[in-house]
Amino acid sequence: MSSEILSVLEYMEKEKGIPRADMIATIVNALKTAALKGINSGQELKIDINPKNGQLHAWAVLKVVDSIGNPKTDIHVEKAQALKPGAVVGDVIEREVDPSSLGRIAAQTARQAVMQRLRQFEKDRIFDDFKDQIGNIVTGTVRRRERNDIYIDLGKAEAVMPGKEQVPGEEYQAGDRIRCILLEIESTPRGPEIILSRASPRFVRRLFELEVTEIADGTVKIEAFAREPGYRTKIAVTSADSKVDPVGACVGARGARVKTIVRELNGEKIDIVKYYADPREMIIEAFKPAVPREIIIDEKSHRVLLKVATEDLAIAIGRKGQNARLTSRLIGWRLDIEEFRAAGDNPRETAVNMLVKTFEFDPAIAGRLVDMGINSPAAFEGVAAEDLVGAGFTEEEAQGVIARVSS
Repeated sequence: MSSEILSVLEYMEKEKGIPRADMIATIVNALKTAALKGINSGQELKIDINPKNGQLHAWAVLKVVDSIGNPKTDIHVEKAQALKPGAVVGDVIEREVDPSSLGRIAAQTARQAVMQRLRQFEKDRIFDDFKDQIGNIVTGTVRRRERNDIYIDLGKAEAVMPGKEQVPGEEYQAGDRIRCILLEIESTPRGPEIILSRASPRFVRRLFELEVTEIADGTVKIEAFAREPGYRTKIAVTSADSKVDPVGACVGARGARVKTIVRELNGEKIDIVKYYADPREMIIEAFKPAVPREIIIDEKSHRVLLKVATEDLAIAIGRKGQNARLTSRLIGWRLDIEEFRAAGDNPRETAVNMLVKTFEFDPAIAGRLVDMGINSPAAFEGVAAEDLVGAGFTEEEAQGVIARVSS
């Protein structure tokens, strides 16, 4: 039995990280409890395990009496003196017993109790080992997939990445190395469960803290953050040092820093912009290269109406509304985007107004000229009165138009 105990002690200490002294205490208590339920029921035992060789010794703890009431707890004074010379009534002595006499059922019960206690040790150790790593990035090996969850071996413990914390489009096979953020440790009936994530915005934030020295030392600060995992991330940054460009620090020389993070995110796009406390300035910055033509801010409802030119509409809204959603989260305001329509957006109306303004034509005359293709002052070059008459103008109207153009 001593070799078995020693192998258990060594395995648990080296592989599981459970101190040998704790293991010995667990085994001793389990054996005592199990023995009391077996053939030695009612007997008080003292058990000792040598931590070096695993040798187990057991003693029955007996009270010296002159008349035995319970043979499992009492010993007659004459027998006691044979074991311990000088023993008197009232003393407590220890009589060594054969560990094998504790009984087969007691041994089985002890084994179950030991395993249960070991599992509790492991649960407590997992929590102690990882409680200070919440919010940090950890590296592990994919062990298996169950339903939509991925189980990852972190070395000292197994963690899980639920489906909702996975990035759409990312696929992992057993044996793949993976980096995640340790999101939290949940208490479950089976013990503490380590929850990992690659979809959380905190994962990207932590990557920037690790990659960008200025963020780590507090010179550059991430003020706002928005992410759609697997597609795009927007961050807004400021600098505590006027000499440090916050955007440039995050991008790095020739984009080296941000490229490292993009590779880790398997190509997810990252937009880095300068942060402004004023929502109007923040919107202008966040929507570059699209240029807002009009910004209407409703402070009461915390809402912004953004009007952009037709050619900028697709850029502002983004693929499936992605850019608009991320910018809305970034600034923390409800955002509505619509096409900008000014008075000059109607080409015919613009041309008519130009002719009226330039030559002081009657609007009706200017409209007829535009309809026949003369939509600017330059278009009158080579046009004669008879051309206008042929297009439906009277001789008098045609002469009047040519006169104004020629004056």
